Amino acid sequence: MNKLDLQLAKARAALVEEGRAKGREWIITGVIRPSGNKGPRYLLEGSEREFIKMNSNSYLGLSLHPEVVKAEEEATRRFGVGPGAVRFISGSYREHIELERTIADFHGRDAAMIFSSAYVTSLGVISALTTAETVLISDTLNHNCIINAQRMSRPAEKMIYRHNDMQDLGEKLTEAKGKGKRCLVITDGIFSMRGDHAPLDKIVELCRKADPDFEEGVSLIVDDSHGVGACGATGRGTEELTRARADVLIGTLGKAFGVNGGYVAGSAELIAFLRESAPTYIYSNPITVSEAAAARKSFDICSSEEGRERLRHLKAMTARFRDGLRALHLETIPGEHPVVPLMVRDTRMTSDLVAFLRENGILATGLNFPVVPKGEEEIRFQVCADHTAADIDDVLNVLRSYKEK
Repeated sequence: MNKLDLQLAKARAALVEEGRAKGREWIITGVIRPSGNKGPRYLLEGSEREFIKMNSNSYLGLSLHPEVVKAEEEATRRFGVGPGAVRFISGSYREHIELERTIADFHGRDAAMIFSSAYVTSLGVISALTTAETVLISDTLNHNCIINAQRMSRPAEKMIYRHNDMQDLGEKLTEAKGKGKRCLVITDGIFSMRGDHAPLDKIVELCRKADPDFEEGVSLIVDDSHGVGACGATGRGTEELTRARADVLIGTLGKAFGVNGGYVAGSAELIAFLRESAPTYIYSNPITVSEAAAARKSFDICSSEEGRERLRHLKAMTARFRDGLRALHLETIPGEHPVVPLMVRDTRMTSDLVAFLRENGILATGLNFPVVPKGEEEIRFQVCADHTAADIDDVLNVLRSYKEK
């Protein structure tokens, strides 16, 4: 390995020099459960502080919910800790099947299937649906999983439209005519770095208008991993916000639902085809039986009055934080999703502010050039339903003291 290690070290050093290295991963050693007016606090290796986590995808705060934990523990005792093999070899457990039925019902679809993660869901679904006579049209700010799915799919043509620019999408659909039998328009529902959402109602309208131009039609694929469970009055995500419907809906169990895994929902024929053709489903283990049981409990909670109350609280805390940023004359991007970016627009200051937040017990993620373009540097704050008003005010007070400093 000596020669290879030398080259790997050079490549890693280049990442550090370019500012693209992820760097040290903080090690969480404990979680203090919510009490009084305080939400959960996290303990880190090498520090005696208690930290407020403002960089978690667990939007509904369900990862610590006692009923979700109990469901996972009970399923582990019954079935063990691992699925044993891929499903076509070892069979599916009842919890896997019941979870897929729950997901389909939750989204009002004929059927659904689960994958080991949302990332591999997008990889498997997009690659399986792409033929040599398929045109892919994708938003420029789509997640890395969609970008890599398109790289491995080998379509007849690949086009990128400007972020949420419906005129540009319409022009790309016109340009794609005659270049393939099938057209797949692909977008995130919620864009994870900004917290804004795709105008699915307008995208659906453009897709339907262009559909007659393609022998195998135009289909809309939406990865709403950050949206499902986190926004909409009942947690149905970007579809609920825009009152529109994707042809192929991809979601995750690892964000708002607080567990692990990914899924796709759609027509019965779509799901039957993907079970026979999506490589990341066929050749990869499913989530564990206990994770499936925990996820099903999370869906039950989300669909209950408790879930609706958590969504209302999440919306209120998100608004409190956004309003607080504006009161401090700090720039953010409008929206109602709990991803709330603080636009710093300076690399040095972004790094400095992240360090200041950590020194004062706040965990947040800074995004610097070249991860984002110069002038777009930001700190991505993420509000969760287990944050309290006191937590939000604590974070705003730290930001106020930094601004005064």
